[in-house]
Amino acid sequence: MNERYSRQVLFPGIGKEGQVKISSKHVLIIGAGALGSGSAEVLTRAGVGRITIIDRDYVEASNLQRQQLYTEEDVAEKLPKAAAAEKRLLAINSDVEVVSIIGDATPQLLEELVVGVDVMIDATDNFETRMAMNDVSQKYNVPWIYGACVGSFGMTFSIIPGKTPCLNCLLRSIPLQGMTCDTGGIISPAVQMVIAHQTAEALKMLVEDWAAVRTSFVSFDLWRNQYTSLKMSKAKFAGCLSCGEERTYPYLDHENMTKTTVLCGRDTVQIRPSSVGEISLERLAGQLSSLGYVVKGNPYLLSVEMGEERMVIFQDGRALIHGTKDLTHAKSIYQRILG
Repeated sequence: MNERYSRQVLFPGIGKEGQVKISSKHVLIIGAGALGSGSAEVLTRAGVGRITIIDRDYVEASNLQRQQLYTEEDVAEKLPKAAAAEKRLLAINSDVEVVSIIGDATPQLLEELVVGVDVMIDATDNFETRMAMNDVSQKYNVPWIYGACVGSFGMTFSIIPGKTPCLNCLLRSIPLQGMTCDTGGIISPAVQMVIAHQTAEALKMLVEDWAAVRTSFVSFDLWRNQYTSLKMSKAKFAGCLSCGEERTYPYLDHENMTKTTVLCGRDTVQIRPSSVGEISLERLAGQLSSLGYVVKGNPYLLSVEMGEERMVIFQDGRALIHGTKDLTHAKSIYQRILG
């Protein structure tokens, strides 16, 4: 057994057999921000065989306070979080296969990625993606671990198809939506606590110790010294469209229209094009420069500015329009620049 994992192997809950199982498993992490980067690091150090991490954003200075994989160099280079995460994770443990995807976790993409996955970890910042994860989990019988935090508050819940209530059931009992990081801020210890819960549950699942998996809903407030654990078995709803007796997986409807989304915690709108396909960043940079735009870039994206207008364009045609939460205004900027 690799000396790297000797202390982990000494832990009775894992042992040699568990470590072998961990090294053969595949974890899918949706989001490479605070929760995603932290969970990815823990699982990489634990020796998970394969980690796939998907994220739509790039590293900014405000991320460094709590997103532990990233550096000032990543900020200066405007590296996509998924690409920066892959680079750092491979530097931590080259034995782990890391697959990074720079893009939006659409229902269609999630259905493609979940094949062969043993556990999914929720590290996203929006319920649209979480609900799609939830339906994918139920449809393909893959457990996932919900997690969220804001301010000094955090919560987490392990969802096991056929055993626990799903997220759709849970929403009938617990109000999970409320403040976001742009209204309540966030402190790093709250992030670390959620990461600890999520990755501990993930390790239990990876070693197949299902009896040890926590089935209660946990929430805490580190600043107010509060910790709550709620049994949720009665929350399972037979009529649930995601996990019930006549399920239809309503959140897996594939959207083909242009999608606009206000990103959590920022005056930024993401626009996803109706047709998916790579664009030539080099050619686009030349065109925009000739029109008077200030253009900077790297192999993954272009940063485009003119006056107060600022946007970032990715290879797949997605764009982040900065400085606004007005969807109509953002869309007009996108159409003027990208057509």
